[in-house]
Amino acid sequence: MLAESYIERILDQAVSCGVDYAEVFFEDVERTRADLVDSEVVRCACGCESGIGIRVFRGLESEYLYSADVREECVLGLIRKRLGTGGVFGKRTPLSRFTPHGIVTQGKLPHDRSLKEKIGYLKEAVDTGKREEACIVQGRAYYVDADQRVQIANTDGVYAQDRRIRSRVRFMMTAAAEGGVGRQTGYIGPGAMCGPEFLESEAFLGYAREAARNAKGMLGARPCPVGRMPVIISNGFGGLFFHEACGHSLEGSAVASGCSEFADRLGQRIASEKVTLIDDGSIAGEWGSLGIDDEGILTRKNVLIEGGILKNYLLDRLNAKKMGLKPTGSSRRENYRFAPVSRMTNTYIAPGTDKLEDMIGSVERGLFVKNINAGSVDPVTGEFNFNTGETYLIEKGKITIPVMSATLIGTGGDILPKVDMVSDNFALGHGYCYAGSGQLPIGAGQPAVRITEMTVGGKDL
Repeated sequence: MLAESYIERILDQAVSCGVDYAEVFFEDVERTRADLVDSEVVRCACGCESGIGIRVFRGLESEYLYSADVREECVLGLIRKRLGTGGVFGKRTPLSRFTPHGIVTQGKLPHDRSLKEKIGYLKEAVDTGKREEACIVQGRAYYVDADQRVQIANTDGVYAQDRRIRSRVRFMMTAAAEGGVGRQTGYIGPGAMCGPEFLESEAFLGYAREAARNAKGMLGARPCPVGRMPVIISNGFGGLFFHEACGHSLEGSAVASGCSEFADRLGQRIASEKVTLIDDGSIAGEWGSLGIDDEGILTRKNVLIEGGILKNYLLDRLNAKKMGLKPTGSSRRENYRFAPVSRMTNTYIAPGTDKLEDMIGSVERGLFVKNINAGSVDPVTGEFNFNTGETYLIEKGKITIPVMSATLIGTGGDILPKVDMVSDNFALGHGYCYAGSGQLPIGAGQPAVRITEMTVGGKDL
């Protein structure tokens, strides 16, 4: 970690260039990645990296500098080269330490288990999945862990150190099944803010079995029908639907510039009274959580939509300043190479009181989406597009045949008012979000929800 006196010299150099605000972000991280197909290691990487990022504001404009070389002569030289030679001495508040949330689950560190041991656990998971169902012809397992330490300081006097990802792991398992007319896959991707003991847990091999069962369940899937129909999206990572459909449109980078369908709509109804949408980066042990955000602000529970009413946006310092609002502890970046912007953490629909069986029983003909593979959205228009994973047809109030090639299409503004049932079976899933400040771990969750009608693309039966 950098000496506090060195960080003060960096800030002094920045304010001497006449900036309104300066911020230092230092990162030191250790990572392991391993990717197996059956018993073969197809990709593997271990290593450490460190670097520094410096951001400054002049009015409502910002500039970002970064370097992997953190030697003082290099960093101060970079500031002089990019920001000027100094002489205009601005003011800064003396640094004051504060303590981030203690949200990391205590456990083993990544280096407490060797790479060979980690690969051994992955091979066991693949073998378990293949033994679970005779139709499984291939298994793929991917593992990543990280141990990250950060320092954040700024001219407002903030100074914090955080081993904010003491150890973060994710295991992804894909099982391929053959039978009937072709091949289908099942996927599961749990994450946890803990150590490699995750690989030793009782649940670990259970995930491999679940991926195999999902793949078998999709054998014989028929092309998905097309048109407007009711859609029920299952609990857990089905919450990715709302992450994309409205979450990105509530981030400051879109809202402050007016490039969001929800800009200037605070206090207005944008969803049905069944919808309460929350983003909370302070949940202990969760995949998308942080002790502090990347601007040195404590993460918190932000209620974005409450009973259908838009209550708040996710705001970083710069966009909050542009809007005359306060930052929400939502600023994030993949690493020191990226300037931080407002991004989601753990975003979810709050549980309701409806029952899943009643929701299914109410549908004459529609879709039950068990999981969503991927999605994208244009925050300006709110237009989204999702490819679903395990999906079934609902006929006369019963789940019937599996269907494939389903696509959910619409806009957040159109879909949110059409959520008419929200169940009580809440769960939070794990994934990654890819946007302007890089790839980030996120939680996305919900109970099962019913949308009265939306456009489904696919191939007609």
